[in-house]
Amino acid sequence: MYNQWIVEEIIKNALMEDMNYGDLTTDTLIDEHSMTKARMTAKEEGVIAGLPVAERVFHLIDGEICFIPFKKDGDTVKNGEDIAEIRGRTRSILKGERVALNLIQRMSGIATQARSYADAVRGYDTRIADTRKTTPGLRILEKYAVRVGGCYNHRFNLSDGVMIKDNHIKAVGSITKAIERARRHVPHTVKIEVEVETLEQLQEALEAKADIIMLDNMDTDTMKQAVAMAKGKVLLEASGNITKERLKEIAQLGIDVISVGALTHSVKAMDISLNIL
Repeated sequence: MYNQWIVEEIIKNALMEDMNYGDLTTDTLIDEHSMTKARMTAKEEGVIAGLPVAERVFHLIDGEICFIPFKKDGDTVKNGEDIAEIRGRTRSILKGERVALNLIQRMSGIATQARSYADAVRGYDTRIADTRKTTPGLRILEKYAVRVGGCYNHRFNLSDGVMIKDNHIKAVGSITKAIERARRHVPHTVKIEVEVETLEQLQEALEAKADIIMLDNMDTDTMKQAVAMAKGKVLLEASGNITKERLKEIAQLGIDVISVGALTHSVKAMDISLNIL
């Protein structure tokens, strides 16, 4: 699922940002003994992600809050469907409302986008993967939402693997030198990926025995030639200028992985409301 300690820090930071000295409005207007129920409701169709995160928001504010989910992460909901009910102190529910909604709306928007991308290549042996183009501080939640939607994760961070990109190649001098240098210094358990922009660079990367080759911003015809050249020697990843409309035609070529920044960097949050009953 995800590292709960990291997630708790995200939630605590969000709560501190939202009410560093308490909730002036709620603490002024609402009696401390007031109890209530509220419903979290989808205002549009989509895929839900982040229910356990929303629950944890309320529990960090008030351990006696009762959070009752009507759905589970990965479920598709329609406009008007209730997602969860929250019971407990009115003050606690109101204080957690915005942070809980911000997180579950963002995560559900990503899961919904991911589901549509995964559906586009259903039936092909091609994975749709995310990138590091995530909201600073929210990467673990956003990448979890990608998986909930049916797509896959690429690197979580720069420590996860070697990915030699164009600027690395320019700084070192060549693809061959970069791969050789990386091979000398990283553990044998670490795969080495290299980004190429031309078929000439692809050939060099193949000869230097890269483990994974990323075809960057290649048109469909060039990718088709790349697949023929690689002939199953390495895992091929397509990236750059990838739209949902292109996914199927790229998958049909035999590309192993398609990485898409749009899974996380430009997603519309799902519309979800929380209303006291």
